[in-house]
Amino acid sequence: MGIHGTDALKILILTSSTGGGHDMRAQAIRSWAKQTGDETFILRPLEASSRLYRLGTWAYNSIQRTWPGLHNGYFAFLEHARLHRRRFGILGAKRFSQVVNRMSPDVIVSVHAHLNHGYRDLALRALPDKPPAFVVYCGELGDGPGFSRHWINPKADLFAAPTEETCGAALDRGMPEEKVFQAGLLLRPAFFEKPTKASLGKLVRETLELDPKLPILALGTGANGVNRHLQVILSLRRSGLPAQVVALCGENRKTMRWLETIGEPPKVSLRILPTRSDEEMSKILRVASLLYARPGAGTTSEALACGTPILFDVSRGIMPQEQNNLNFWERRTGQLVTARSPSDFPRLMHAPVRSVPWEQKETPLRFIEKLHEVVSSR
Repeated sequence: MGIHGTDALKILILTSSTGGGHDMRAQAIRSWAKQTGDETFILRPLEASSRLYRLGTWAYNSIQRTWPGLHNGYFAFLEHARLHRRRFGILGAKRFSQVVNRMSPDVIVSVHAHLNHGYRDLALRALPDKPPAFVVYCGELGDGPGFSRHWINPKADLFAAPTEETCGAALDRGMPEEKVFQAGLLLRPAFFEKPTKASLGKLVRETLELDPKLPILALGTGANGVNRHLQVILSLRRSGLPAQVVALCGENRKTMRWLETIGEPPKVSLRILPTRSDEEMSKILRVASLLYARPGAGTTSEALACGTPILFDVSRGIMPQEQNNLNFWERRTGQLVTARSPSDFPRLMHAPVRSVPWEQKETPLRFIEKLHEVVSSR
């Protein structure tokens, strides 16, 4: 049985590894649906369908890692190319339809802008006797130049988004009001828990072995390993300033090896961490006095939930989607502090960066409930 005694749902989640926020939200849906007894499947149609689409994903992530500002041109191309607006011409369409037919989901949730049109049509044609409901969850925090028109499909059964501003952007672009739902941040369960001061203190003293009385500076990295950790630590070495730094490296083993090779700068307590559990990551963000990271929607959302101030890394330019997040943060806090180079970090690491506490009345369980409502109303 599913939530509130209803039949359990079979939920197919469409995502892509372009960036890191899409997969993060897909995993969040899986975590919350597990609590309600619903069954989930995660599918990456772009990567699974064709070599050309995999090449496109690789190009996206390569631009993000090397020179994010160049993504403005790539984004503009994708906005006007209409590669996936219709089912005709989608590479790997037959394979995708076969997967949908075999899974026979009750509802499909897309967390990626380019999976909301042609792939929806293919999915409904794959199951003509029992077409699944189709729901879009857009993780954009606000409106702006990086809000893709591909997010909006009035034929979808529901458009969900984290903020009132994102919902407004959908309405402005033609989404019917009765289909728009403000769902709040879609994060994993640990980010909605309230750890005790004792547990946070234990993390600092025993796990990180740092002084809880001094500021803790966190260096963030995206799911695809985008970071400037090495350059930041080298700039700290040149500055000679004291600091406590936690370098979150995720799966980026190269960065970890570099940091381990150069060692701790004088007066700097450096902790180099690979991928951590959701529980530990949320605690690290809560004890950090500052997070230095790219303005990605996933990282920004986690920092919002944990009340962590952000020094935004805008070196090598800004992606259109990142500009949306910068605009949202500035409107929310009345302040935006950016570093145009890792060498700015020592000068800005103790800047009075603001963070406004995030208030979300309900956890993403409400989003899962909404999926049940959409399916039952069909």
